[in-house]
Amino acid sequence: MPLQSTLTLQTRSTKKLILGILTLAFTSSVVAAGTPTTTSDAIRLLDQAAFGPSDTAIAAVVATGAAGWIDQQLAMPATGYAHYNYIDSKTTVGCPTGSDKYCLRENYSAFPIQLQFYRNAVSGPDQLRQRVALAWSQIFVVSGLEIKPVYAMREYEQMLLDNAFGNFRDLLQRVTLSPAMGDYLDLVRNDKPNPATGLQANENYARELMQLFTIGLVTLNPDGTPFKDARGATVPTFDLPAVQGLARALTGWTFAPKPGTASVWANPAYYFGAMVPFADHHDADAKTIVGNRTLPAGQTPEKDMADALDALFRHPNVGPFIGRQLIQFLVTSNPTPAYVTRVTAVFNNNGNGVRGDMKAVVRAILLDPEARGDSKSDPNYGKLREPAVWVASVARAFGGRTDGVFLHNAANTMGQSVFNADSVFNFYSPDDALPNSATLVAPQFGISTASSILARYNTANREVLINTGVTPDPNVAGSTGTFTDFTGYTALAATPSLLVDRMDALLNHATMSSTEKNAIVAAINGIPAWNTGARARTAAYLIVTSPTYQITR
Repeated sequence: MPLQSTLTLQTRSTKKLILGILTLAFTSSVVAAGTPTTTSDAIRLLDQAAFGPSDTAIAAVVATGAAGWIDQQLAMPATGYAHYNYIDSKTTVGCPTGSDKYCLRENYSAFPIQLQFYRNAVSGPDQLRQRVALAWSQIFVVSGLEIKPVYAMREYEQMLLDNAFGNFRDLLQRVTLSPAMGDYLDLVRNDKPNPATGLQANENYARELMQLFTIGLVTLNPDGTPFKDARGATVPTFDLPAVQGLARALTGWTFAPKPGTASVWANPAYYFGAMVPFADHHDADAKTIVGNRTLPAGQTPEKDMADALDALFRHPNVGPFIGRQLIQFLVTSNPTPAYVTRVTAVFNNNGNGVRGDMKAVVRAILLDPEARGDSKSDPNYGKLREPAVWVASVARAFGGRTDGVFLHNAANTMGQSVFNADSVFNFYSPDDALPNSATLVAPQFGISTASSILARYNTANREVLINTGVTPDPNVAGSTGTFTDFTGYTALAATPSLLVDRMDALLNHATMSSTEKNAIVAAINGIPAWNTGARARTAAYLIVTSPTYQITR
């Protein structure tokens, strides 16, 4: 069953519970593909490479062309996260008895940077960097549910922002040496084996480094499909001895010392800077890693790590494994093998002999023929807007101003509390099957339920339908609320068909069916003509809660 049809079924069942307003036959109209600088394609690009379109952003893309806008974004510095000072990892030290009732939330949770994430998503100029960094945060997962100090999560997410467009090999090393990742997946204080005590190297990070961060579980063709042997069976990329060998290669790293203190193996938790090596806690024996490569005896922790990461970086699986996921996060859940092949080729060689150039890879993903054009006719093309992207896109489309509080809370009720995944496997898997389909995947549907769809309606109700907006939260210091602006639409409200056409162009690059638009026009005609604000907001509500808007195509 196509992506849009699946969401239609889920949405209809939920509408019966709460609205009973519309019974629509949601289909997707087909518009001939235009040039990369058409308004429709500009809107599609901003759905893929930003947190949705705005009138200003659309004009910028049309003026420069898709390639020009992407290049400007790639060169733009990060709108970063505010700095947070060190705080002791023990909550009883950082928030002793008598502390403010919000001390734990402000100092031992991801909450402050989650709010800033939404402020950046709605208003930050570096839209492409913010969007790609969100994808990296869901590939290289570190969860604030386990890494509590806010400064620790800030340092990790800032690192992903800063390196979003760097070389994949550099990013891999920064992730590996991050103290937040080291703590999350047990690489920190990973000691060498001790036969006398039965101690073995911890395999947690080694396994996820291969399974989730670089090469996956099975050997891939350059097009992302599984390679099959002569018997038609898939070929594993690694086995248990390779995990054990990599775990031993990565022994001997611990937290950096706090300034002014001596560095010892038992350094307390400290999340600034990179982890530091201790040669006497490193397994210096020979070891075999992925691809049956042998790391010789006598190497330092730094050399073993460098050789191991190099081996993974050079593995032919990395291009299709990482490239396909980035396509899924940005463009479509089911890219064709040809699309993945083209992206893999750019990962392998950016045209100048450089492997892993993520600027080139991101550019290739977004400028590929399968990404560009006014619209796509394949009913299986596209992807569900994940909650974090959906709430930010709605606000951004209608001139939103936000402190991030409401958007964070809303996305959380839909199953996505950014930076707080339940496990290293993210909120959903890139291979989650589309309901009622034997061949298609739909990752974001992994967190789409009747209750999460109901939450979308409730969110849209507060975000766009209520003209007073979401007032400041008295429980959050400095809260300013979330507000949208429909001034530019009230002038069209006297003619509902023009109003709907204008919003359809902005939100769906003019792909709504006539059946869908006619039903929305009828609903708007039921509102007194003098109430232009209610008409504009109702049109927005009905469009942003429709399946056409949920599936980015």
